[in-house]
Amino acid sequence: MKKQTLVRIAAQSILKNKMRTLLTMLGIVIGVGAVIVMVAIGHGAQSTIEKQIGNLGTNLIMVTPGATQQGGVSQGAQTFNRLTVDDAEKLQREATLVAGVSPVIFSRGQVIGGDGNWRTQIQGVSTGYQTIRGWETTSGEFFSDADLAAKRKVVVLGATVAENLFPGQDPVGQQVQVRSVPMTIVGVLAKKGQTASGNDMDDVVLLPYTTMQARLSGGMFIGQILASTASAGELPAAQDEIRAIMRESHRQSDGEPDDFTVRNQNDLAAAATSTTQVMTALLAAIASVSLVVGGIGIMNIMLVSVTERTREIGIRMAIGARGGDVLLQFLVESVVMSLLGGIIGLGVGFGAAALVGRLTGWSTSTPPQAVAIAVGFSAAVGVFFGFYPARKAAALNPIEALRYE
Repeated sequence: MKKQTLVRIAAQSILKNKMRTLLTMLGIVIGVGAVIVMVAIGHGAQSTIEKQIGNLGTNLIMVTPGATQQGGVSQGAQTFNRLTVDDAEKLQREATLVAGVSPVIFSRGQVIGGDGNWRTQIQGVSTGYQTIRGWETTSGEFFSDADLAAKRKVVVLGATVAENLFPGQDPVGQQVQVRSVPMTIVGVLAKKGQTASGNDMDDVVLLPYTTMQARLSGGMFIGQILASTASAGELPAAQDEIRAIMRESHRQSDGEPDDFTVRNQNDLAAAATSTTQVMTALLAAIASVSLVVGGIGIMNIMLVSVTERTREIGIRMAIGARGGDVLLQFLVESVVMSLLGGIIGLGVGFGAAALVGRLTGWSTSTPPQAVAIAVGFSAAVGVFFGFYPARKAAALNPIEALRYE
């Protein structure tokens, strides 16, 4: 029997019982739609996280405090801090593969100025910080090496701080009190948005780390060292070089574990991507259960159809149809029904994903391969769950089938 004839017979059978066919396909429609929505949310979240990590800077390397151990048990990352400004300056002098280095001293405090009073994160950094983070200014400029060397009381405001203290104004040139220390605003940073963990990167005040140490924080240790390379390909070698210089700076012997941690931007992106991929796969697997339930519904209806059409099958066999023809006929009906449900499910899934994105503000996107997999899987469901009824129809005895009432 020709393929076109098989598809035509399948279409006629489906159209003969429209309501029953629609209800049978409902499971496939819901299953494919749910898979598309879950994949769209997961893929959108992954794209958002990658974009947020990209906003941290270009070819970024982070050196953070390491983990201390008590009785052979690690107390966790950043529990043992030996990072100092001297480490950052040594990296700046000796590392040949890094394009820039900046110490970062973290603190929080009240900033008073203009019309407001705002508690925010205060960071003491060097002039290289702007290049490392790729952070432009929308007004004024970043503080200079001269400001750094003279420990001048100058600050650069993040966009959130500027909007809250000086709404609708250009604050450059005005004074603010950072933890009661008067300082002059020399610039306002462009908006960066949120980090992958949801923190507002624009809710920050930057000032020279020398000023920070002299005026606000006299601590010996610093929270972080940032560095960057000229190209992404140099990141692994630069990490090794930084690790070697840091171990030498901390006088660590061979075999002694690092008392710091060196990570690059790609490590963060890979970790975040891996997490979202696992979550997306998990959600898609849960949604796929609906496809299996839909497949069972198709098998049930196909078994009913074989019973109802037993006499028709007997007539076809009596005029020359072989068992293989009957098997193929019912298998095509099952696949057409499942595939049609899958295509309708695609439309439902795309519509639901767009609705979820609009109502929640989440970013949603569906990769083309997910569409192909969803449609292919729905066709596979038709083959798998339609095979038993089709085989049962093909195995009928023509004489008994003709006698069936």
